[in-house]
Amino acid sequence: MDTVIKELGEYRYVEEGTGEPLIVLHGLFGALSNFGTVKSHFSKRFRVIIPMLPIYELPLRKTSAKSIAEHIKGFVDAMGLEKVHLLGNSLGGHVGLIFTKNHLERVASLSLTASSGLYENAFGNSFPRREDKEYIRNKVAITFFNPAWATDELVDECFEAVNDRNKVLRILSIAKSAIRHNMEEDLPAMNIPVCLIWGKNDIVTPPEVAESFLKGFPDADLFWIDECGHAPMMEHPEEFNTILSKWYDARRIAVEA
Repeated sequence: MDTVIKELGEYRYVEEGTGEPLIVLHGLFGALSNFGTVKSHFSKRFRVIIPMLPIYELPLRKTSAKSIAEHIKGFVDAMGLEKVHLLGNSLGGHVGLIFTKNHLERVASLSLTASSGLYENAFGNSFPRREDKEYIRNKVAITFFNPAWATDELVDECFEAVNDRNKVLRILSIAKSAIRHNMEEDLPAMNIPVCLIWGKNDIVTPPEVAESFLKGFPDADLFWIDECGHAPMMEHPEEFNTILSKWYDARRIAVEA
């Protein structure tokens, strides 16, 4: 993805397009490139803004999903945005949920894909064979339906992260905080339009998680993508974008001119 990273004080982000702001939140092992097709597609409809989450920058004792949500609140304020649409994958979805809980009046719509917040199968409390690149490759591969998505580049990024003491401690801290911070009881109060897009073959946040989200929200729609794992916007970008575009159309959200 051809990007120009902008800076605003402590915040770093990319953006494209004009109109109502759509804040896109990546996952724990995610990157801006995970949403490359989302940015190019939806920039015709929204001002798409993808902040870089401070996963490795926060003090260790403050490294949590909640603290990252507070960072996003500061970012939204610094950008002068009164109300935003949110789109989050995995940890990014969880961050979006926390932001929505705490600042419901600032959220126009919420879209979640393979979000944590209720239940997830994570790496666990440690990486018992983190020096073994094939072990890491297999761990990365199972997040996708098609293991070919576990590219050498992606595996190298994850391998480097879990073998860096500074990074791995923060990865584990965030993962544990996400597991502890179950949001089932918070969902009924989030009375805004919610779009759920889920891979039928997701083993990290399995299909029953999507069903639980659907039951918990007052106003949600659930869509499935077949032969798809934990990153629908990567494995099936065209189908993902089509589903979300049609949902925005049906909900009369940021209607294209």
